[in-house]
Amino acid sequence: MDTFKNLRLPACALLFLLPASAHAQIKGEIGRASDVIIEGSILEPEKLQMGDDDKLTDLIRAPDGFKVEVFARDLVNPRMLAVSDTGVLYATRRSVGDVIMLKDADGDGKADGAVTVASRPGMHGIAFDGGKVFLVTIHDVYTADVKEDGTFGPLTRIINDLPDAGQHANRTLAVGPDGMLYISSGSTCNECQEDNPENAALLRASKDGKSRTIFASGLRNTIGFDWEPTSGALYGVDHGIDWLGDDVQIEELNLLEQGKKYGWPYVYGKSGLNPHIDPPEGISLQDWAQQSSEPLLGYTPHSAPMQMAFYDGNAFPEGYRGDAFIAMRGSWNRRPPSGYEVVRIDFENGKPVAFERFLEGFLLQQENGKYGYLGRLTGVAVGMDGALFVADDSNGIVYRVHYEGGQKASADNAEAIPNVVADKPASKTALDLIEAKEAQVIAVRSAFAANQPIPLQYSADGDNASPALEWDAGPEGTKSYVVIVDDPDADKPKPFTHWVAYDIPGDVIKLREGMPGTPILQEPEGLKQGANSMGSIGYTGPKPPVGDPAHHYHFQVFALDVETLGIDPGAMREDVLEAMKGHVLSKGEITGTFERRAGAN
Repeated sequence: MDTFKNLRLPACALLFLLPASAHAQIKGEIGRASDVIIEGSILEPEKLQMGDDDKLTDLIRAPDGFKVEVFARDLVNPRMLAVSDTGVLYATRRSVGDVIMLKDADGDGKADGAVTVASRPGMHGIAFDGGKVFLVTIHDVYTADVKEDGTFGPLTRIINDLPDAGQHANRTLAVGPDGMLYISSGSTCNECQEDNPENAALLRASKDGKSRTIFASGLRNTIGFDWEPTSGALYGVDHGIDWLGDDVQIEELNLLEQGKKYGWPYVYGKSGLNPHIDPPEGISLQDWAQQSSEPLLGYTPHSAPMQMAFYDGNAFPEGYRGDAFIAMRGSWNRRPPSGYEVVRIDFENGKPVAFERFLEGFLLQQENGKYGYLGRLTGVAVGMDGALFVADDSNGIVYRVHYEGGQKASADNAEAIPNVVADKPASKTALDLIEAKEAQVIAVRSAFAANQPIPLQYSADGDNASPALEWDAGPEGTKSYVVIVDDPDADKPKPFTHWVAYDIPGDVIKLREGMPGTPILQEPEGLKQGANSMGSIGYTGPKPPVGDPAHHYHFQVFALDVETLGIDPGAMREDVLEAMKGHVLSKGEITGTFERRAGAN
């Protein structure tokens, strides 16, 4: 269907779009009580089909020397692609709920057939790690052995509690150079304040599923991400917000780094302030923008970036080595339509410099002026022979792109240098790392006795509520307090930090149970909270791996001679520790224990 609607709505309406000119006029002035007139487009191109492979591929445009062929068709709904260590191509099928194996045993450039090797509802992400495969649905992550014939052994579920999906249910995952699982968990909505901090984030988990943290946040829907081969840096492509304009919000290429946030839902693109939604009380849109990392490059809005893969083969010309390919599924919220293509990101010296179109021709404007599409592209993967595979989930086709003319491809492929994502080197609690000016020790009390078990309601498996905390007043000259909760028994990160609270007024010596997870609190007024090792703000409860001996949780209180540390809310533990140096008058702690037994979530 090719439809177009021109909408003029106030910013408080459900659907809205901000023209670039209006955006330029109000940038830096919008926020609460915004009054903005917005125009938006709805255009849904018509699905086109062509049964003849040669006629179909003749319409697809690629750079000189490249040939596009149909590798497999009639696959219903191929989404994400992955190549095993033995060179076999696999595709997930979300609507069917399975994984299919697409072998080319005779090497003729065509799949011999499709064999189902795993089935679960909502199957979407797939990644290989030696003789193991990892698969992800909406809530679950599975692993299985890969047999000699390419089929999978029985599935073992290692994670069963990924957050609810809402609008963005298509999880993806990959195994990083550090041997950890990275799982994309999109937002539940176009723009909203998420209740679960694991939404709109990239998660990082152990391969046994026993532990995970939030690696990066503020990502609306980063389906495609991969590691640059020479530097090992992690890049991802994020979907821009809908209903901000035909040309306002770009699709973002981000350098994804541990502990950083990337703007959503309050900031889009290059520090664009979203007039439709306000951040929590105590922080402005401008503050949120300053705390967020901007994208390195932007692409045409609404193109809908899907899977991303760096080219690590040696069959394409030298200039393609280390570049990235991204499948762009295509728009419905833009006129003219965008996407319906494969794009290349040109990397020079390991850094992204520009987007370039690689495969075009899937979007056609027909004689009647309406738009139609030959494919909505979702998956990309590099084969062991250096060919590029591309999945179209609308017409059920997987294409194979290979280079056959012009420049001679060099045989020596640069060796990849992995960059292990290192956790912070600190292995001690904050109390051990920070010296006090006075010998006085602050006595700290909580809802548990010293060195005794922490009640279940304060754990992540319980209510995830912070326990009430009380301490003796600091020595004369105390102007503020800091609270840090560390678990030095954790494996990664070490220590695992569960709570960072600072700029606690000097006349406050107790915190109530169940403190809200907001950057700045109204009560006690002025208290700021930083990021915990889960990647969320405020308190996160104990959740040690099942089978571990009881972990020790150090609730540490520091009395300072300054009213404020002078750092923004949402700060990392190491930033707070650095700001505290030279200002700590006295300190103290109470330590509790927690152990998760078999049967815990």
